[in-house]
Amino acid sequence: MDKKKQQIITSGLYLVSTPIGNLEDMTFRALNILKKSDIILCEDTRRSGKLLSHFNIKNKLMSYHKFNEEKITTYVVDFIKKNKIVSLISDAGTPTISDPGIILLNKCINEKLFVCPIPGPSAVTSAISISGFSDKYLFYGFLSKKEKELKKILTSLENIDYCLVFFIPALKINFYLSQFKKYFLDRKIVIAKEMTKIHEKFIRNEIELISDFTDLKGELTVILSEKIKEKKIEKEISESVKIEIKKMIKKYSLRDVAEFISKKENLSKKLIYNYCLKIK
Repeated sequence: MDKKKQQIITSGLYLVSTPIGNLEDMTFRALNILKKSDIILCEDTRRSGKLLSHFNIKNKLMSYHKFNEEKITTYVVDFIKKNKIVSLISDAGTPTISDPGIILLNKCINEKLFVCPIPGPSAVTSAISISGFSDKYLFYGFLSKKEKELKKILTSLENIDYCLVFFIPALKINFYLSQFKKYFLDRKIVIAKEMTKIHEKFIRNEIELISDFTDLKGELTVILSEKIKEKKIEKEISESVKIEIKKMIKKYSLRDVAEFISKKENLSKKLIYNYCLKIK
């Protein structure tokens, strides 16, 4: 790169995106900023230490997480005022997106200090880009674990005709899927696991047909599609079709039965699937 075109790194706060899995996704600009930082704030010094060590960066790491960010913020702001360069990184992806940092960021903005995003890997945009859904989306982040509060949230979201993006711990995926089936039966779903890693996988289906999982690990990015516009008119299942369904569910999965009968009889998958559940 022409030295004349290189960014002048002044004192301030830099929000530096780091890889969500594959270390080759680290940008040259991010590395340059981190190398020149006086302090690098991170959620977990052990995890971030491994990342920096890989790129031979030996700057001072300081722990900055949701339990100490209010206490640390004043110190960091004063440090920047002394013409220092401070970078903020998260364990993976882009800082402040469902991660600590918003308190520090707003304090710097209020103090009229220089703040700068260093873009890079993002689980949200990566998952949306391969979903096949609309590019109009609402990113929610982590959902509440409390059913009463979750009910209010999902009720407020169910009629929004955009894609919906959530971060969900793998251990809780079946709980949230059971809730999604109550509110989002008219949508498709993509579950992205271990993006950019060796075991990267994208699970695609319709909400009503998605199964429970026993083997998922880590943090999942889950995308619900915009509402599916039904082109066919829903109608009653005839007695002859009911007999056919009863025979098929003895041999095939509910998903296969719903897809086959839907195409053959011009019925909605939801209607067939609910009937299968009723008689099984």
